[in-house]
Amino acid sequence: MAERRLHGLQRVLGVNALSSTAYGNVGSSIYYALGLVASLALGLTPVVFVITGFIFYLTASTYAEATSMYPEAGGSSSFARHAFNELASFFAAWAQMLNYVITVSISAFFVPHYLGGVLGIDALRHGPGDIFFGIGVIVVLCLINVRGAEESANVNVLLAIVDFATQLLLVLVGLFLVLSPDVLIDNVSFGIAPTWKDFFLAIPVGMIAYTGIETISNMAEEAKDADKTIPAAINRVVIAVFAIYALLPAVALSALPVTPDGEGGFQTLLGVSEDEGGFAGDPILGVVKQLDLGFLQVPGEIYVGLLAATILFIATNAGIIGVSRLVYSMGIHRQLPDRLRQLHPRYGTPWIGILLFGGIACLTLIPGQAEFLGNIYAFGAMLSFTIAHVSVIRMRITKPDQRRPFRGPGTIRVRGNELPLFALVGGLGTGLAFVVVTLLNLDVAAAGIGWLVIGAIFYPLYRRSQGLDLTTTTKIAVPKPVVDHEAEYESVLLALDGSVYSPGAMATAAKVAARRRRGIHVIVPIVVPTSSPIDADLPEQELAAQEIIEQAKLQGGRRVTGRYEKVRAGQAGRLIVNEAQETATKVIVMALPPRTGSTVFGKTVETVLAERPCRVIIQHDPNELAVMPDAVAQLRD
Repeated sequence: MAERRLHGLQRVLGVNALSSTAYGNVGSSIYYALGLVASLALGLTPVVFVITGFIFYLTASTYAEATSMYPEAGGSSSFARHAFNELASFFAAWAQMLNYVITVSISAFFVPHYLGGVLGIDALRHGPGDIFFGIGVIVVLCLINVRGAEESANVNVLLAIVDFATQLLLVLVGLFLVLSPDVLIDNVSFGIAPTWKDFFLAIPVGMIAYTGIETISNMAEEAKDADKTIPAAINRVVIAVFAIYALLPAVALSALPVTPDGEGGFQTLLGVSEDEGGFAGDPILGVVKQLDLGFLQVPGEIYVGLLAATILFIATNAGIIGVSRLVYSMGIHRQLPDRLRQLHPRYGTPWIGILLFGGIACLTLIPGQAEFLGNIYAFGAMLSFTIAHVSVIRMRITKPDQRRPFRGPGTIRVRGNELPLFALVGGLGTGLAFVVVTLLNLDVAAAGIGWLVIGAIFYPLYRRSQGLDLTTTTKIAVPKPVVDHEAEYESVLLALDGSVYSPGAMATAAKVAARRRRGIHVIVPIVVPTSSPIDADLPEQELAAQEIIEQAKLQGGRRVTGRYEKVRAGQAGRLIVNEAQETATKVIVMALPPRTGSTVFGKTVETVLAERPCRVIIQHDPNELAVMPDAVAQLRD
């Protein structure tokens, strides 16, 4: 399960780890989304997934731009905070909380269906057996997360790869064995099978297959070289997901076509409950059962059923981890009572929040209505996505000069502002989907709007009880974060001279980092002569600085990240102080050079010691000259 006792987030995740983990969350949705969409869209199910895939691409571009601007956990809640204020951030977080709760319940609900289908235990494929089993899954995982057992990130990545390979294999086998364009065409009777109401309602339901994109934003504080890795990871997920979701529904509708239901309507067994002989609870397993795999048929069914149950089990756990992470972050920002984020005295986990929202997930599971869970999931997801789009549009207007390492495709100029076309179209799509799922489902409207009303009543009362207004961001100072993926980030900042590498300083930084399991970030200032522009090309100095960073990575391992920055003479100290403040650095390690002429670290050391935002360690190798007396005196102060 989740590792709970990290004392600081390490920027160690690259593109492969980010994209694999995100696909593990996004890819799990197809195991239940296919049946939910097919029950509504019937023969137009492949078209629905293509439409939602396009909206997903636009939404992913929004998340890539905003997360690369502010690589911090929180997703749409973080975006809304930077674009608007704390009130907007709260409602985005409140919608996310609904998503996580439903993620937990809907994933746990389908675990017994796949297990029952592959093991031949019919009691697990319908109520009340599936409800009791699902609640048991949630309870067990909540208790495990309260205790804070560790998980293997490598296992999750491996399962994500196996999951993608399995789905891709199903697509390829299905294309050769069962795909029939004639059947797909015959499946559709426009306005009848499906009705236009059901078709439009299927679009927001189909979007639940893509909601795991929030995962990458929530891991942003652990991404190394976030400017590049986050957009690249999101692009990989988009390509992988679209390749599967554009083809697998077509294979499924060829294997289980639309037929009359005997009551004047139409159906596909993908959307028919197990009680009536369908595969709504295990649609992917239903597709496999229609393939003619010869002697591999039974092993193939067992393999897919157990893999699906495992992936959904992990998705349930991921939702609980998300709840604990979000509860802690909202508590840090004074959006929820401090009691909910308080940590267990022994296990160091936000146990009250985990148990409370885990209990809510169990309550939502009791009716045993998968369609309702899917629709309420779509309600929260569409609201969260729409807030993300609007936030990116707002930041293009209010922060046009803000650094944007990644820009989404397309811009349109309106009244002197360059607005993001992808966010405008994506926001229109998710906004309309939110309206559709709300207006066409009275039970969803009641439950979803009721959830928002609870937040609208609770938030002002709590903020006023704390003497705070509704819009100002106020964070609780936490000296030692103790749960994973939280809002506070600690690291060791290693400042190195651009002309010489100091193995001693790197060794000191590694010792400090090892003690608290922190990451190490290397900053190398390059002094630009006053006669040249600040962005002048200095190939020799840049190459030397990059070599120093590579030596640090070679010595320190994968926890080390680094970059160089061009500064004017005398500004290196200010650069290091600013870097430490922006990354909430706990310890600055500096290599003290010999006083044998001009060097970047002459006055720099004095500046850092005078303005230090945290503890400073000065490393002096024995083979260097004596330490400056004034520096030692300041360090003792």
